[in-house]
Amino acid sequence: MSTAAKIVIDPVTPDTGDKPKVAPRERILAAASDLFYRQGIKSVGVDAIAEAADTNKMTLYRHFGSKDDLVAACLHQFADEVAQWWQEIVDAHPGQPREQIKAWLSECGECVTDPEDRGCALINAAIEISDKDHPARKVVEDFKRREHDRLTTLCADAGATEPAQLADELFLLMEGARVCSQSMGPEGPSQRMCRMGEVLLDARLPKP
Repeated sequence: MSTAAKIVIDPVTPDTGDKPKVAPRERILAAASDLFYRQGIKSVGVDAIAEAADTNKMTLYRHFGSKDDLVAACLHQFADEVAQWWQEIVDAHPGQPREQIKAWLSECGECVTDPEDRGCALINAAIEISDKDHPARKVVEDFKRREHDRLTTLCADAGATEPAQLADELFLLMEGARVCSQSMGPEGPSQRMCRMGEVLLDARLPKP
């Protein structure tokens, strides 16, 4: 899974019975998520979103009370997708916390070396939105806190003597790599993220 949170919008086609028509709310969410990610939250207006979603502003505001609410809904959707992605990791490595961490590192490493990746959608949103009362800020903060807590639990389950510190190091490594890949490109220091993470695991976890 790419943590880029890019959502592909299915073109709206006549309802011929071949495939169900996408509901307006889902089209709006898909269009907004894509535009926010590619162009930035502040530079995208509701007119552009409505046009991309093949709808109108009245319909947009009927489903979302404001652009701020729409931004928060897009980030909520991204958080749900990441939760599903984590479940896939757990299902692939049941009862193996160390392997789950390594799988997380590997997936994140694919993102930072992808030239089409524009960084973490939540980090991007946090940088753009400085207002602490913006509804999207709570989504970002809650999501990042859950991710850190998940890592802390996995590190403890893997046998780390200082699980919180190891989680801090892994979390900062990943967050920094996502930002670095945007400033220096996928061939910069971020390409070594996975190897750096594995060194941390080898140094702080019991021998497998």
